[in-house]
Amino acid sequence: MKDNMINVTSISTFLLLEFTNVRDLQIAYFFVFLALYLMAITGNLLIIIAVTLDLHLHTPMFFFLLNLAVMDIGTISVTVPKSMAMSLTNNRSISFSGCVAQVFSYFFCLSSDFFLLIIMALDRYVAICNPLQYGRVMHKGACLQMVATVWIIGLSYAILHTGGTFANTFCSNMVNQFFCEVPQLLKLTCSKTFLVEGGLLILSCIIGLGGFIFIIITYVQIFAAVLSIPSVHGQKKALSTCLPHLVVVSVFIFSAVFAYGKPPSNTSSDLDLAVAVIYAIIPPILNPFIYSMRNKELKAALRKLLF
Repeated sequence: MKDNMINVTSISTFLLLEFTNVRDLQIAYFFVFLALYLMAITGNLLIIIAVTLDLHLHTPMFFFLLNLAVMDIGTISVTVPKSMAMSLTNNRSISFSGCVAQVFSYFFCLSSDFFLLIIMALDRYVAICNPLQYGRVMHKGACLQMVATVWIIGLSYAILHTGGTFANTFCSNMVNQFFCEVPQLLKLTCSKTFLVEGGLLILSCIIGLGGFIFIIITYVQIFAAVLSIPSVHGQKKALSTCLPHLVVVSVFIFSAVFAYGKPPSNTSSDLDLAVAVIYAIIPPILNPFIYSMRNKELKAALRKLLF
């Protein structure tokens, strides 16, 4: 046990994978990532400010959307700023504690994001399938409890995965990814304790699949209820509140499947980097635009805020 602790603590830094070693391209990557980061931060901040200031948006749906925007800012802020600094300074090292913080924060934001999407599906289900019960079920206290539960689950997930990952003995500090990604970190271990984190990842996949199935079943019932609405206008109005969430869920799920559905390999590739960029950066950028384009109330609030 003592030797293991010495081996673990002897690695004081990890070396992340850089996109290129050509200096001009590193600067180009910095500006590309800066533009993407500013787009994500601006879009999500506008949603947070609009929902906070506009009294018409003080409803459960927009309260959950505000929390989703906060988590999206957290998700992209965990990975992109460090990558930008890496390109700008030509220094791809990250401290051991920095890597721990990155894994913890990323799992916290990502898992909270996912469970928020499940709650938002439940919110749409109650609003459309049981509208007369909506005020009783989705009252302020219930919404606060749901969000608090999401944050607690996210925190628990982050603690479990961070502990499961860094309880291992690392034989190398060369991470084949542009941030501290758990599957890549597990490839660096030389102890059998990686099976603990491997088991946690499998459990997470099962829970994720269960959540995805729950959302699908929920939307089957929602669409059935929408089709029973006699007026076409009523159908369109009901669908307009559901489609943004459904698109956001699809982006989240497909980016995760795209990232982890491919066969594992011990070597890095341009595809691995591209896939990581897709699932770590694209959803936080797209989510604000998806909601602002499809929701009339939010568009009106943003228009009032900006103009």
